[in-house]
Order: sequence, then C-alpha cells, then structure tokens
Amino acid sequence: MAYQVSPRLHNEDLAPAKERNWGSFSIFNVWTSDVHSLYGYFLAASLFLVAGGGLKFLFAIALGSTAVYFLMTLVGNAGVKTGVPYPVLARASFGVFGANIPALVRAIVATFWYGAQTSAAAGAIVAFLVRYDGMKSFNESGTWLDHTPLEVVCYLGVWAAQLLIISKGMETVRRFMDFAGPAVWAMMLLLAVGLSIKAGTISFNVDMDPQALADLAKGQTGFAVTPGSLAAIFAVAATWVTYFAALYLNFCDFSRFSPSKESLKKGNLWGLPVNLILFSVVAALTTASAYKVYGEILLEPGAIAAKFDSVFLALLAMLTFAVATLGINVVANFVSPAYDFANVAPNKIDFKKGGYIAAGIALVLYPLHPWDNAPAFVNAIGSTMGPLFGIIMVDYYLLRKAQVDVDALYTEDKTGPYYFQSGFNMKAIAAALIGSVFSSFLPIWGPVSYDKFAPYGWFLGVLVAGIVYWGVNGGKTPHKK
Repeated sequence: MAYQVSPRLHNEDLAPAKERNWGSFSIFNVWTSDVHSLYGYFLAASLFLVAGGGLKFLFAIALGSTAVYFLMTLVGNAGVKTGVPYPVLARASFGVFGANIPALVRAIVATFWYGAQTSAAAGAIVAFLVRYDGMKSFNESGTWLDHTPLEVVCYLGVWAAQLLIISKGMETVRRFMDFAGPAVWAMMLLLAVGLSIKAGTISFNVDMDPQALADLAKGQTGFAVTPGSLAAIFAVAATWVTYFAALYLNFCDFSRFSPSKESLKKGNLWGLPVNLILFSVVAALTTASAYKVYGEILLEPGAIAAKFDSVFLALLAMLTFAVATLGINVVANFVSPAYDFANVAPNKIDFKKGGYIAAGIALVLYPLHPWDNAPAFVNAIGSTMGPLFGIIMVDYYLLRKAQVDVDALYTEDKTGPYYFQSGFNMKAIAAALIGSVFSSFLPIWGPVSYDKFAPYGWFLGVLVAGIVYWGVNGGKTPHKK
C-alpha cells in the first residue's frame, strides 16, 4: 500500500539511507572510537580493581564483550535491513509519534555522556598544561562553575571543536573515526609498553592490602562486593555490557550505512569482542605498571602521562587522548541526539540543529558534573535504556519477525500499521514504565537489600519490559486499535 509521507515525520536526514559506503573498517572504527576514550579507559581501570586480578578481569571482560557483540549485531542487522535511524525504527513499536518518547530519553542520555567525555578530554589537557607555572597558577586562581578556571577554558575549547566536526555531516564523522580509533590504539600501546619497561616487569596485578583494595574499588565503583569474588566478576561483566546500553538503541544510526549484514558482522567481530578484550588488557597492564612505577593507583591515562619527564611524550599523549575522546563523543553522543531531536520536528530541526541542541544541554550540565563516579554513572544512565531496548527488540524480532513496512514509518495515515492510538502505542509506553521501575527506580529509591542488583538494572529493564510487552500483545504482531 502506498502511503503519503508526512512532513512531521520525514526529512532527508531521517529518510532511509541511500548511500551505503560504511564497510567493515568503518564499522570497526565506530567501536574503536566508542571504546578508546579517556572515560572508557577510566571505566576499564576501575573495573580492574573490582575484579581483583588480571585473569579474573580478563574473564569478566570477555564474557561481557561477547554479550555486547551479540546484542549489537541484533540491532545492527535491523539497521541494515530497514536503512532507517533509531528514532524511526522505534516508530514500529511505540507509534509514529510515540517514538519521540524513547528518542528523547536516548537524546538526554547522550547529552549526559557528551558532558562526561568532554570533561575527560579537558582533564587530559589540564593535566599537561599545569606542568607550567603560569598555567598552574591560573588553574589555582579560583573557582568557576564549580571547576577551576583552566578546566572551564579547556572544556569550552573541546566543546567547540566537536561542534566543528558535526557541522560537516556524517561523511566527515566517518573520516574522523577512521583516524581517531587507530591513533589512540598506538598511544595506549606506547603507554603500556613504556610503563612495563620502566617497572621492569609485565604485571596484571595490583599488590595492595586486600582491605585497602576493597575500599578503593568500592569508592570508585560503589559496588559493595569483595574484589576477586564471583559476585565481583559478574558485576564487572554486567557493568561492561551496560556501558554500551545507549548504543544498543541507536547503533542502527550507523549500521544503516553498511552495505550488507556480512560487512556489519565482520566489523562488529573485530571491533567488539577482539578490540574490547585487547583494549581492556592494555588498560589493566597500564594500571598495574603505573602502580609499580609511581606507587599509587592512577585510573586516568592523562594523570599518568602528566608524570612523564618528556614534555614531547606528555604532549603527544594528551593530544591523542583528547582526539580519541572527541571521537567517541561524535559517534555516541552527537549523532544519536542529532537524529533524536530532529525526529521531534523534522520540518524544523535537521541533523545539525539536533546536534547543536545536545551540545547546548551538555554545556548547561557542566557545573553539575554528574559523571564523576564512572561505574555508578554508567549503571544509573544505562539502566534507563534497558526497557526501551527490550520492547524494540521483542517487537522487531519476536512479534514482527524482522518485517517492517518502511514507507509506513513516515505516514500519519490513520490506516497505517504504526499509527495505533493517535500515533502512540500505549502498550509499549506502559511496558516501558513498568520495566523502568525495576531498572531505574528500585536501584535508587528501593530498599537497601536491592543494592545488590544495582549492576544489573539494565538487564532487569530489558527482561521485565520485554516480557510485559510480549504478554500484553498476546505474542502477536501489534496492530492499530
């Protein structure tokens, strides 16, 4: 059936992809850009403390990375087949207008992450600049927006640089990723090898008093688990999976440009389990070696690089990490809200304007800096994504059997299959609210005994919302009432 395209649901940015030139290498670099950031390193190093040792950490990360690969391939295949971005795909399950709810939730999460990554990149620059007395004096001269003056200046500089990249469009994004991902890998390896040589050994363990290590791990993550225990290993794996919660939703923003499922699978294979495990091993080696060399736990590569005697190496490290962090912000935290905000009013907001809105919100969040505790932040933010992911995947794969009428995603025709009740699928919205009770409400405001489920909020959201959505539809394809 031919449907009339509505300007309230369509613009060129939201339309199905016409050019599909993102091969395996570009998909691979989506992941190198997403993972190889200061925040990704900080998270991996923090989880290394929780795991309590190299082999246990490797097992937990391998377990989590395998799950990430499986989930991303599910989402990615939907993007390849339909060619549409995340907020448009969500119309099939939430309704052509109801999809604005999951789109805006994802957009808001992206703005939080945008601020976190920008702050991390600015921190690396600050760590280098305070080597000089003038910059150090300026940095200690007062407080602006609950930050030092130098931190504010560096944050604004990084913030502006990202706007320049996004203003050039998706093809510039792809080219930037193809450069940023490999660049940070080279620097990470240089950092790990250099510290190992200086330490005189290759080590994957931090030889601290067990109680001191437990206190440090809890302080960094908020997890009330004994480092090295079975509970700790599963908490590490769960947090690693949750770290990618936002991209499970909008990976189709990128995979829709892939020419085939085979190309996507190859890029995902090298970019996820292989790349994630190697990156985590390097992070663990660097953390352990830095402890042996400097006698303290340094979880941020910028702080490690700042201790280098060589100004050239410190500068090179700072620039590389800053570029890498720009990469993840462009991939995960600009592209998604650019589409998500555009989805709200396609006839008024295009891809670039959507990105600018996200950047503006992140600027407002900066004085609040809610991202200071990495794993706790990851779980709190990621858990909100669980119910949405569960509903969209159950709808697409289990109820619709991967069959979506793409043309109908852009119409206000009341006879369209995704119009539901005035453009909203109330069953999906209700299932999402029920799922969010378990994923987001109880871990924060529930009884103290619920704290042990904190690392698993995203999983609970997926399961509860998915099961509820399946049940209210009787296991059958949702349709207009």
